[in-house]
Amino acid sequence: MNYFAAHCRVVTAFVIREIATRYKGPGGYLWAFIEPASYIAMMSVIFGTLARTPALGENFSFFFATGYIGYSFYAGMVGYLSSAIRANKSLLQYPVVGPIDPVIGRLMLQSITSVFVAVVILFLTRMSEKHPHDIQWGFLFMSVCLAWTLALGVAMANIVLYEKYPLYEKLFDIAMKPLFLLSGVFYLPGEMPHPIREVLLYNPIAHIVMIFRTGFFGARASNGLDLAYICEWATIGLMLGIMIFSLFPVGRTR
Repeated sequence: MNYFAAHCRVVTAFVIREIATRYKGPGGYLWAFIEPASYIAMMSVIFGTLARTPALGENFSFFFATGYIGYSFYAGMVGYLSSAIRANKSLLQYPVVGPIDPVIGRLMLQSITSVFVAVVILFLTRMSEKHPHDIQWGFLFMSVCLAWTLALGVAMANIVLYEKYPLYEKLFDIAMKPLFLLSGVFYLPGEMPHPIREVLLYNPIAHIVMIFRTGFFGARASNGLDLAYICEWATIGLMLGIMIFSLFPVGRTR
């Protein structure tokens, strides 16, 4: 019990430290909303001009926002967690601090922040829909949980691999760049022509985005969705990440 209480205090301290270093005051919190909102607005103008009717719904802003937010639940989490040890390496020299503590601290902070940002942005963009669908909260919850589970597993593996193989970090960053375009943020992967459809559906993040969109647009957004496939990816990814993180100690000076 004493160990658990000490662990909670350490994690809480990391959350407070991350808030101070990441946001640095009210302006930083505001930027957490301004950055995705401005990007969604810019892309909505560009693609709304090219394709006046979105694949789903009545307004491209809301359609794009659902894809962007769904994708960001994974990408934002994995990017933030992957540098948790490196950013707090000096604090890991204290015996009471374990390598998992900064990971949990960042996981908690990113979870709370991303949910608040998503609620505000999706509420505002959904107002542009004249006849919005009823929200199916179960799909939204499922999508977010799967995104965070997969992101945690990938990030825990990244923490070890970043430290042991610097080249891997560069290769991972390169691989992440086209992932945004391949995850169905701008379009519906299940409605793309053969064989592009089959290739896109190999990407587990595309299924996360589809689940998230289904919560707002209904069954048509789930065309091509394979729940078993993404659940396998999330479960196996988390197990592998925990195994790699546990077997190869990181952060402490040897």
